[in-house]
Amino acid sequence: MYPIVRDNDRCPCGSGDIFSGCCAPIVAGETSAPTAVQLMRSRFTAFALGNTEHLLRTWHSSTRPGTLTLDAGTFWTRLDIFGVTGGGPFDDEGTVHFMAQYRSANGRGRQEENSRFVRENGRWYYVDGEAPAS
Repeated sequence: MYPIVRDNDRCPCGSGDIFSGCCAPIVAGETSAPTAVQLMRSRFTAFALGNTEHLLRTWHSSTRPGTLTLDAGTFWTRLDIFGVTGGGPFDDEGTVHFMAQYRSANGRGRQEENSRFVRENGRWYYVDGEAPAS
């Protein structure tokens, strides 16, 4: 079961902002993310809330899977952004280095990735990601 986040709750992305003023309008599809890092934050929030529609909508067509099934037993608990390259409002590509932490039946875990984003027709899309070099 996914958590319910109310408009005045803190956003799951960890920005410190309230949900309605942070990721909510982006996840709902009411607006697009102005930067690659904000898209990353909204995608983390979508994972935390089980919102596959937003994840697929913001996945670049060249790498987007046909379907996406999330594990309802995985609870995404924290997002840390370590670095951003490009990805600003005047860029067409960018990367975001992040670590996402989660809990599951198997215990605690984390996913660290350098995610690649592109902007097409004014909208940011997640392309792919790779684990950072050790």
